Amino acid sequence: MSEAVINGIFSTPIYMSKLDRKLTPLELKFVEKIRKESYYNGQNTTSNNNYILNEKPFLNLKKELELRVKDYFEKVISSTDLVIPFITQSWLNYTETNQYHPKHSHSNSFVSGVFYINCHKELDKITFFNDGYKTIKPEVKTWNLYNSESWWFSVKTNDIIMFPSSLNHMVETKEGTNTRISLAFNVFVKGTIGDSKQLAEVMI
Repeated sequence: MSEAVINGIFSTPIYMSKLDRKLTPLELKFVEKIRKESYYNGQNTTSNNNYILNEKPFLNLKKELELRVKDYFEKVISSTDLVIPFITQSWLNYTETNQYHPKHSHSNSFVSGVFYINCHKELDKITFFNDGYKTIKPEVKTWNLYNSESWWFSVKTNDIIMFPSSLNHMVETKEGTNTRISLAFNVFVKGTIGDSKQLAEVMI
C-alpha cells in the first residue's frame, strides 16, 4: 500500500518568542513591589493593577511586547485591512508551589499573551485545550496533534507566548520551589475592518 500523507489545515497559532534582554533592576524591583499589592484569587495571586504595562517602570517592556504583537499580526493575521492592534489590559500573576490557575479563556479580547518573568525551565508549562464537540470519542492508543484534547508547552524565563483569546488554557498545579511570575496581557484592534460594499464593514 502506498504511504499516506496527512496534512494539517486551519491550525491554531501558538506564537512563541523571547525578550532579547534581562529585566533591569528597576523592573524587577517593580515586580516585587506589585507583589506586595496583589490579592489572592483563590488559586494564585494577581496584581490589583490590571493595566500594569502603563506604569512607568514597564514602558520600555511594553514597547518590546508591542513589537511582538505587531509581528504576530503580520505573520498570523496578515490582513489587508487598516487594522492597528493594541494592548488593552495587562496584569502580573504570582504562582507558588501547589498553586494553579484554572482553565479559562479571555473575553473582550482578540489575542492574548504571556511574558514569563520567572520560570523553572523544566517544570513550568502552559496547557491548552481543544474543547470542541466530538461526534464520537474512541479510546486513544497514541496521542497526536489531531486527536489530543489538550497540549502543553514548557515555558522559560523571558519567553513570550501569544494565542487567540478564545483558546482555553490553564496553569497546572505548580511544582518546584520557585515563584512562577508571569505578565499576562490582552490585545484588541482598532481601525476599519471588512468591505463596505459587501455590507461587512466595521469601524472601531
